[in-house]
Formats: sequence, structure tokens, C-alpha cells
Amino acid sequence: MSRLATWPLDREADARVRRRAMAVAFVVLWCTGYPAGLIAVQHAAPFTILFLRFASAGAIFAAMAFFAGARRPAWREVAHHAVVGVLSLAIAFGGIYEALRLGIGTGLAALFVGALPLATATIGLLLGERMRAVQWIGLAFGLAGVVLVLQGRLAGSGDAAAYAASTLSLFALAAGTHYQKRRAPAIDLRVALAVQHVVAALALLPVALLVEHFRIDAGATVAAALAWLVFVNSVGGFALWFTLLRGGAATEVATLFFLMPPVTALMGWFVLGEQFAPAMIPGFALVAFGVWLGTRVR
Repeated sequence: MSRLATWPLDREADARVRRRAMAVAFVVLWCTGYPAGLIAVQHAAPFTILFLRFASAGAIFAAMAFFAGARRPAWREVAHHAVVGVLSLAIAFGGIYEALRLGIGTGLAALFVGALPLATATIGLLLGERMRAVQWIGLAFGLAGVVLVLQGRLAGSGDAAAYAASTLSLFALAAGTHYQKRRAPAIDLRVALAVQHVVAALALLPVALLVEHFRIDAGATVAAALAWLVFVNSVGGFALWFTLLRGGAATEVATLFFLMPPVTALMGWFVLGEQFAPAMIPGFALVAFGVWLGTRVR
């Protein structure tokens, strides 16, 4: 077979490799936000940190779009991406940070985030999105692996309000994932992320200002944590996240979130000295197998 005949196949294989590399980078970048966020909320009120993070990231994305000469979006396009910002940023992050404040514990918080693929699949079914049997099997293996990894880290029972906030966070992120894929127009990525982050910051501003009174400790520690959350997690992580969303089905992309709790457990052990037991290794294997099944190309 000639090189010309195999060229389309080579391009498809290269695209898969690039997509998988972006997926690995996204998981690593997203998971670094857990230790950075924990350090930040030890020195500042949670909604104040989120407001500063989203406002700073929104300004960076807006500057990038301006200097690149990106097309100015129509108001209808702005409205769609504003909905994504409220769901995927303001409500999702606000809910999980509030749950941590109420004492749910980092282990259970990670478990809720790890259940994103199930919530995304549930919403997808309600919206008429079909899933293959192998994807359901992958979801089941992934969830089982998450439970095994976190079974020794579920300290901190919290209360009903904390569980309600975590559940709200989970389904807000799942709804935002579907809305981004189905309704939000494919405008310039920098413009889209600028709109989403600025809208999320404005949504959180009343709570940060009127309830928390912008409580934050001045110092190098919180400044470094906030800088990491802005430049690494928001600018780097969300750019990869929405790039992946534009290239694949919402449920397949959300399956990557099953990797978050085990990777976060490793980071928590390495950075913060949190508990890590050899019994977690079988859970890692189940998670990896579940993600492989759930994201296989048809």
C-alpha cells in the first residue's frame, strides 16, 4: 500500500495520540488544584479565593483574545457561554468549596467529583444521548476503583448541607459539560473562557463581598497558591478541558474524571503527607481499566 493511501489513517492516528496526550495533561493539571486549593482556603475564605481566581483568569483570557484580534462574539453567543460559566465554574466550584467548609472531608469531596461520569451519563440519557454497553461497563469499573482508592480516606462525615452542596456541585458540572457540548457555540476559545470566568466571578462577588467580606491573609503562601490556581488550573486546565470537549462526546470526556481521585490521592500523599496505602493500588488499576473502556473509539 502506498504512502498516499495510508495518509488519512496516519492523520487519524496522530489526532488520537494528540488527544490522549492532552487528556493526560488535563488530568495532571486539574488534580494539582486540590492541594493548591486546600492551601488557599487555609488562608482565605473559599468564595473570596474563587472570586479572585475567576476574575484573574477572566482578565488573562480577555487580554489574550484582545491582543490576538479575536472576533467579538454576538450577544447570543455570550449568553450561552455565560450559562456554562455559572454552571461549570460558579455553582460547581462554589458547591464543593462550601462542602469542604462544612466539614465533608477531602476524601468524600474527591469521590463526588469522581462520580462526574455517572452524572454526565445520567443527564445524557435524559437528553437522548445513547451509550454503548462497553461505556456502561467502563463507568462501573471506574466508580468501583474510585471507591477502593478512597475507602481509607473518607474521614470527615460532614452534614446534610455538605452532602447537598456536593451533589449540587456534581450535577452543575455535569450539566455545564453537556451545555458546553450541545448549546455553546464554537467561538474563539480565549473569548469563551474569558466570558465564562468573568461571569462566574460576578456571580460569586456578592457572597465574597457581603458574607465573607473578602477575608484573606496577606502573605506569600496564599499568593503562591492563588497564582497556581489561576495560571495552572484555570488558564491551563480549562483550556485543555474545553479543547477536549470540542473534540469528543461529553460522556467520554467526562470519564477522565474517574482518574481524578486516585491521582489526587498520590499528589496529596506526596505534597501534603496525606494517607496513602498499598491497598489503593488495585483501585488505581480498576480506574485505569474503566477509563480505557469508557473512552475507546468506536
